[in-house]
Amino acid sequence: MALGSERTDLLLPARLSIIVPCYNEAENVAPMVAALSRVIADEYWEVIFVDDNSPDGTAARVSAIAAHDPRVRVIRRVGRRGLSSAVIEGFLSSSATYVAVMDGDLQHDEGVLPKMLAALDAGSQMVVGSRHVEGGDNAGLAGHWRHMLSDTGIRAAQAVLPHPLTDPMSGFFAMRRDLFTAILPKLSGTGFKILLDLVMSAPKDTTITEVPFVFRPRVAGESKLDVVVLLQFATMLLDKLTHGWLPTRFLAFALVGLVGVVVNVVVMQLARMAGMDFSQSQLVGTAVAILTNFLLNNRLTYHDRRLKGARMWRGFALFAAVCSFGVFANIGVARLVLHNVGHGHWDRASAAGAVIGVVWNYAVSSTLIWR
Repeated sequence: MALGSERTDLLLPARLSIIVPCYNEAENVAPMVAALSRVIADEYWEVIFVDDNSPDGTAARVSAIAAHDPRVRVIRRVGRRGLSSAVIEGFLSSSATYVAVMDGDLQHDEGVLPKMLAALDAGSQMVVGSRHVEGGDNAGLAGHWRHMLSDTGIRAAQAVLPHPLTDPMSGFFAMRRDLFTAILPKLSGTGFKILLDLVMSAPKDTTITEVPFVFRPRVAGESKLDVVVLLQFATMLLDKLTHGWLPTRFLAFALVGLVGVVVNVVVMQLARMAGMDFSQSQLVGTAVAILTNFLLNNRLTYHDRRLKGARMWRGFALFAAVCSFGVFANIGVARLVLHNVGHGHWDRASAAGAVIGVVWNYAVSSTLIWR
């Protein structure tokens, strides 16, 4: 619709902002705008696509529509990624009374938005689209594996949530913008499950309503639900439960370090079985563990800052150097503790050294490698 059309109401402030975090969703942009135009035609609304610099031209596709429709906007993020942080930026760009969040893959039923608005108008502060209340359906989640991941995340979240929800893994919800503003300082802003972050940060007296929706099959693009998402989900739960004392990124880094220990031991044993002496097998085990830790950290811990190409190999060289220094710090602290507490407490000394090594590696990696 052109700016000069008879719809002068399009120039009025939006009452509802719809935030759509997206990555490689170019084919879904036009159908989503058309669907929103049909179901909330009588509302003052806008849709804000927050695109993490998609290589498929998602941002350009949105811009082409926005040139003729003032209800459509795009935020193109360069050099940073992550669904939760994208949603937060979208919220901060809105001045509407209500803000909704939908995925860019057309799996969320936009026809539920009028019900969400009605619930907010009736006094609810947050309305969650649920696949697990009467009338809802999860059929669009393809594959037994993804069903299992989703169900596992739901059960884990329900065990710790201060507000009862049937579908805490939902990415489809709407809320009052003033509630978001109030809890913004408490948000971790990491991972893919922003709803969990919001609900666990909201005051206990927050009024939350659930409405059913049918999760539709994906039309284009690829699902982002995988083991990495579930691990990030778990570390964010621990972050919220410890009130930020154990940040999500540090927990993920420590978890990766634990995996590295297991890899180190297994590779050492295999090397010794192959005929290497202890020093040789220890060197091989350590090298493989460092490579494993780097790749996992690049994929999981620093997913939103992932290194690629030449930067990845430069990052690996620096990571190996950092870890090598961390080993010396580990040994030094362990010996110091052992000297102070006595040789009968080597386990305490070893644990203290390991903690210092992990903290050192994390601090340097966050400031020098994945900046």
